[in-house]
Amino acid sequence: MMAEPAPAKINLFLHVTGRRADGYHLLDSLAVFTALGDRVTAETASDLSLHLEGPFSGALTAEPDNLVLRAARALAAEAAVPALARLTLHKNLPVASGIGGGSADAAAAFRALCRLWNISPDRSVLHRLALTLGADVPVCLASVPARMGGIGGDLSAAPPLPDCGIVLVNPGVAVSTPDVFRARRGGFSRMADLPAAWRDAATMASDLRRLTNDLAEPAIGLQPVIADVLSALEGLPGCLLARMSGSGATCFGLFASAEAAEHAAASITQAAWWRWGGGFFVAR
Repeated sequence: MMAEPAPAKINLFLHVTGRRADGYHLLDSLAVFTALGDRVTAETASDLSLHLEGPFSGALTAEPDNLVLRAARALAAEAAVPALARLTLHKNLPVASGIGGGSADAAAAFRALCRLWNISPDRSVLHRLALTLGADVPVCLASVPARMGGIGGDLSAAPPLPDCGIVLVNPGVAVSTPDVFRARRGGFSRMADLPAAWRDAATMASDLRRLTNDLAEPAIGLQPVIADVLSALEGLPGCLLARMSGSGATCFGLFASAEAAEHAAASITQAAWWRWGGGFFVAR
């Protein structure tokens, strides 16, 4: 059995910098990955199947075609191998929550199946396949901090993360990314100017505070509870920065350490809110 982590993707900032003629928006974002995520396993089988488990698996049972299965079929067709595998997705992350769960799952399926089927596609081939499944899938392939440009698939090196921790909070509402983009008003933001490195978490948070998530305002218009989450995070002792991730509704708070983040997450009392605190994913 081949097992692969699918860590949550967090957008530390997200600027909408323009719009293409085909309607797709151009972005500038810094993506990082948390120690928390889903898990995908792949085993030898006589057909292709997907089995769901975990606390958020119920939200996916009605999906006609999960991204994990689409990734498997795309990879098999590209490599000219039979699409035979028993895939299992352990769903720890909320669905449609702005932290790239489905994209991370698809990327993890690519990695697990490459090992199971003993194939080694060129990195550019995997990137191309990933982009056909979604703009966030390419950055999830390596699951390392990266600057995202274009519609999301143009990747470049990011400043290394200093030691820090993160709290994630989701109020239990799903947000449609297309709806958020449709609700967005106003002009476009400039590309961010980032340093080569940050000496500590406080310096990083100070720099990031000058930037924005341009999708936060329209997302809050659709789901006002997001503003309550941001306010709760900002009120936590030691929170250096509170911001929404992606198109929402998950928000994050940055802390000086993983231990501080764990402690802060435990102090959130809203029973209906999902929360987690800890550190960042370290790729093998």
